[in-house]
Order: sequence, then C-alpha cells, then structure tokens
Amino acid sequence: MKDTALIVIDVQNDFCPGGALAVPGGDEIVPGINALMADFGAVILTQDWHPADHSSFASNHPGKQPFEVIEMPYGPQVLWPDHCVQGSIGADFHPDLDTTPADLIIRKGFRPGIDSYSAFFENDHTTPTGLHGYLQERGLKRLVMAGLATDFCVNFSAVDAAKLGYDVTVRLDLCRAIDLDGSLDAALEGMREAGVRLEGG
Repeated sequence: MKDTALIVIDVQNDFCPGGALAVPGGDEIVPGINALMADFGAVILTQDWHPADHSSFASNHPGKQPFEVIEMPYGPQVLWPDHCVQGSIGADFHPDLDTTPADLIIRKGFRPGIDSYSAFFENDHTTPTGLHGYLQERGLKRLVMAGLATDFCVNFSAVDAAKLGYDVTVRLDLCRAIDLDGSLDAALEGMREAGVRLEGG
C-alpha cells in the first residue's frame, strides 16, 4: 500500500492506564498497531505536546474542574486534567509502541492559547499542523488511522482528512474511546457523515 499512510494518533503514556488522562484499554491497541506498520508506504505518529500553562488544562482556570466545558474564542473547550506536558514521561509514546518505522512525528497542542485534537488543524479549524502538505508532497492519498481517543483526536483527524479529500479508514479495533457524555456515538455518526470508512468495530 505504497500510496497509503498509517496515522497513529497519540499513543502516549498519559492516555494509557496509569496516565493522567487514561483511556480505558488504551494500551491494548499497541501490538495490533505495531503489526500493521510494515504494510504501509508511510507511518506517521502524532504526539500531544502541551506547555504546562496550556489553556485546556482545568488547573489553569481557577474554580473550574476537569471535564467542565468553557467557551474559548474558537468555540467550546473541554477542560482536561494536566496531561502530555512537554518533556514529561506522560508525553512520551507508550514504551511498547514501535516508533522506529515512523517517517514523521507531528506534535500538536503546543500553542498555549489553543487546543489541538486533529492531526491536521488546531481547534480553530484553520491553523495547520503541516501534515496535509507533507502527505501531498509524498503523494499519499489514502489514510488509515488508529490510536487514542476514538471520540476526540482520532475523530477530529479523520473528519478533517475526509474534508481535505483523503480516502480515510479508521480501524475501530485499534482505537479506544473516552466516551464523555455520549461523545463516542456522536463521533461515530460524525465520521460516517463525513465519508470516513469505519472498520473493525
């Protein structure tokens, strides 16, 4: 599959059991993702990479609790526990994830004033990460996505990719969800509506 890229979303310690924002079963997907890597023309990893003063952290909003939603200039923002802080063990990739085959690592969420779920854009949906340009230059038109979490970063990445004209498949068996107030069902419906192919669910 030389024209197809495997996009591995945020398989980091803080999103796995024991981490600051653990996704249930987040570590279970690692062997399956590793096994897929040799089948693709490119492997791209994304990495949440927040400064300690990031605006999406509840700790930076006095009186607010994790998982409350506030209004930001770019729209509603879930406030999260501090996670994936730059240079921390929590921000590291899961130790069992094979990072050797990765052609590119895209770091996102490093701007203090805006969160970034998607591998393609910040949450304002206009500030690019550079991934689209890289894929275009490599001639990669088909994408397969796996990682964490199904209903947030995988969902946003898949929908943005479909809007940009990519042929997108999400391997649900190699994703895990947070499922915050029905967010998983909403994400699955939104991905289907965007034309994303859902497999392995």
